Amino acid sequence: MVDLTRTYDVLVIGGGNAAVCAAVTAREAGATVLLLEHAPKHFRGGNSRHTRNFRGMHTAPTKVLTGAYLEDEYWDDLNRVTGGHTDEALARMTIRVSAEMTPWMEACGVRFQPALSGTLSLSRTNAFFLGGGKALLNAYYATAARLGVDILYDAEVTHLHVDDGFVRSADITYRGFPATVTARCVVAASGGFQANLDWMRKYWGDAVDNFVIRGTPYAKGRVLRDLLDQGVAPIGDPTQFHAVALDARSPQFDGGISTRLDSVPFSIVVNRDGQRFYDEGEDVWPKRYAIWGRLIAQQPGQIAYSICDAKAFELFMPSVYPALKADSIAELAHKMGLDVATVEKTVADYNAAVQPGRFDSSGLDECRTEGITPPKTHWARRIEEGPFYGYPLRPGITFTYLGVKVNENARVLMADGKPSANLFASGEIMAGNILGRGYLAGFGMTIGTVFGRIAGREAARHARN
Repeated sequence: MVDLTRTYDVLVIGGGNAAVCAAVTAREAGATVLLLEHAPKHFRGGNSRHTRNFRGMHTAPTKVLTGAYLEDEYWDDLNRVTGGHTDEALARMTIRVSAEMTPWMEACGVRFQPALSGTLSLSRTNAFFLGGGKALLNAYYATAARLGVDILYDAEVTHLHVDDGFVRSADITYRGFPATVTARCVVAASGGFQANLDWMRKYWGDAVDNFVIRGTPYAKGRVLRDLLDQGVAPIGDPTQFHAVALDARSPQFDGGISTRLDSVPFSIVVNRDGQRFYDEGEDVWPKRYAIWGRLIAQQPGQIAYSICDAKAFELFMPSVYPALKADSIAELAHKMGLDVATVEKTVADYNAAVQPGRFDSSGLDECRTEGITPPKTHWARRIEEGPFYGYPLRPGITFTYLGVKVNENARVLMADGKPSANLFASGEIMAGNILGRGYLAGFGMTIGTVFGRIAGREAARHARN
């Protein structure tokens, strides 16, 4: 039975990967730890429930990764997808520390698949969890329970009492009843505000009515808003978020990774006016999939359509919802509710621009277009072999990038630049320090794991001192 009258060494707010990593690490360091998860037990884990992999630096092949993935290449990948909107010192530290994480994860019971093959091209960069994100979380929670971490579900933090950078207590609602918790140190790991549509509407207007929140419905940003209102330094652009193209038929909340569509590189994508609007073959999919949600969010009605033919249909992972199928482009356009003549012309113009070249579905190839805007830089092949397939696409929001500013010890910084006396942060609530824009597959889990470990270690150390 959890005793809410005691003063814990470390209070962890959140229940996802970053939170549990912090809680386990703090407990391993000898601290008494209370973890508060807003969701009920069967929904525990935040967005981490839907994850699949961890991007880790390594200097040689491992049991679960091929080749080598060194710091400079990792950094170059991150720098390109963020367009330079990242703190290089924090990013490089995260990259280096990622090389140390998989042995600790395995010691906590996490198991990994053999190196992945196929169109995602991730066997060298990303380690995949055996059983996915839920299995990872189950392993961490079992470890936390074994070590003696106290855990409360259905426990929402409603207010942190911050006095000159020092958190004195936390007001919570536990199973509908108010309570107050005290701790010597606090780790905020409670995610972004993507499930708070009213807050999202402030930046995107009525377009949010067409957004799909692919992760947890509990990410309301209440702790983030509370901290920013009390003088914590913000970081990140509030209009930026990690968003992917997912099936427009998905549920509004919590559909998870299975609703994502990976057809884009091997198709053309048109908006509701039947026009292409971006290079579908700009780079390999793990480096570009997370730009497509934002691209679609900027289109009329926040909707787009992926169109491919029979020879491309087997090249990407199967979809949860069946593709729209037709014997002609005209029939497919009609099924998608698009102007038939416009779509036929778009496809014809694209086909005429396709140049001969070596096709390679597993890497950057020589198949491109000429004389058309936007171009298709790779994997450009004529759409001509029936049957033809299409998917309706919506922006699927994963997490927002507005967060709290931290230093290399995961200590939260106040608006005056001074570090908080006893407040730390990990995961999506601080990811904007490193991810100011764009995304790199598996890197959110890297940030959460690395900074969860740092926050737990530093909070425990500070509490003991």
